Amino acid sequence: MLTLTQPEIHHKKRQVHMKFEKLAISNPRDLVFGYAPKPVTTRRGLVIGGGLVYPELNFTLPPMEINEQTLPEVHVHYQDIIRGSLEKALHLHSDGVVFEFETLIEMTRTPRIGIELVKLMNGICEEFYQKHGLKSEIRLTPNDLREFERPPKQRTSALLGHMLELFEKGALAGGDLLSIESTGGKEISDESLLMCNIKQFIFSQSVLGVRDMKMLWGKIVDIARRTGRIAGGDTACGFGNTAMVLAEKKYIPKIFAAVARVATVVRTLVAVEEGAVGPDKDCGYEGPFLKAIAGIPISMEGKTSACAHTSPVGNVAAACCDLWSNESVQNIKLLADIAPVVYMEQLQYDVRLFNQALREGKESVAVLQRLLVDSDAYFDPQAFVLAPVNVIEISKEIVKGDSYINAAKRGCLKGIELIEDAFKTGKLMDDPKETQWISMLKDDIASIPDKESDFVEEMLPTLDPEKISLSEYGL
Repeated sequence: MLTLTQPEIHHKKRQVHMKFEKLAISNPRDLVFGYAPKPVTTRRGLVIGGGLVYPELNFTLPPMEINEQTLPEVHVHYQDIIRGSLEKALHLHSDGVVFEFETLIEMTRTPRIGIELVKLMNGICEEFYQKHGLKSEIRLTPNDLREFERPPKQRTSALLGHMLELFEKGALAGGDLLSIESTGGKEISDESLLMCNIKQFIFSQSVLGVRDMKMLWGKIVDIARRTGRIAGGDTACGFGNTAMVLAEKKYIPKIFAAVARVATVVRTLVAVEEGAVGPDKDCGYEGPFLKAIAGIPISMEGKTSACAHTSPVGNVAAACCDLWSNESVQNIKLLADIAPVVYMEQLQYDVRLFNQALREGKESVAVLQRLLVDSDAYFDPQAFVLAPVNVIEISKEIVKGDSYINAAKRGCLKGIELIEDAFKTGKLMDDPKETQWISMLKDDIASIPDKESDFVEEMLPTLDPEKISLSEYGL
């Protein structure tokens, strides 16, 4: 297992500043699907963000135990998924495919299991590449084991070593894109969402999340460079999507979830600051902001991710995607075929439509994007803030921030301003239950101190030391 260095505590005494000060894409017309200012080319020749949208299939096992006795069955599941999905992609004349391998707990706790599965799947990908010229790559996404300790040990946990071992040896086994759904700050964010405490949520992102991302992504980028692989990116799924699911269940206001989504951008952007080049991971929906700010290609999910969760952003999420994902589906038998193969077909037909528009030119791209956006944006503020024109306006404010906290505040306040104006002008469906939150959110966000030490001091009395160890964030 990899040995860990002592925890980095190098941000303790100084205010941290963002790297990005201007947008890579400043015109909403240029924030489109299939194109990114900084495309990424994989080992087998997929050019992500270079003029085509590719499907990204995500899959998992059916309910079953994972142990030494069941490993042969586990191998058969993944072999059937990859072979069946590549056969479907070949049959549908696919331009290329990305497979996201999100490991399960047992596969990261025992890295050997995850590494063997990467090797198995990569071998099938290589077979189809050599025989048929079908390009495919594996995105390796170890799960963040640290959240299973209480309080989480973000920097000193032995579990971090298992994660990093899987990253490094899994990359050498064939994982070309390295990503993670990291969870730094989650020990307070879940409660802050349930209590609609926007100040505490922004603290979890712009202070705790940023600090954890700097530590973690410094290590992941180093592994990518040493193994010749691509540092893809992170996702705030555990934060932004948690808010979205709570809003869907009517536990919290939709406008709160929309603002929370914007607040996640600064922490996910840190991966790019540390050297990640994209495509970022799909399930946080902060990708459009990263594309506008940093110019990296992005993976997004929407209507085809209903197998994993419902959402109000089924179409608008596709407005500027470079990979189009289904989030995740269990390997169960449906009437047509096993579920991952069925979802490969659905994703492939979706990207055919994107790519046909791209082939026809800017006018067709603009029409398709407008339909994707307009079909969702009116009904929910969470969809509204993902419209490219609003992404650009919010991103402009984020890069003006002189610190991560200030950037998060600026972005959130601009998002609220746009939502409030849309309610008034009829661009967003009026809902008195939602609009009553506007002034409260504004006041709470505006009262957040810009200086990190002041924000930490203000938050300290609200934090339960049995749930969070600030020393694990270098505080």
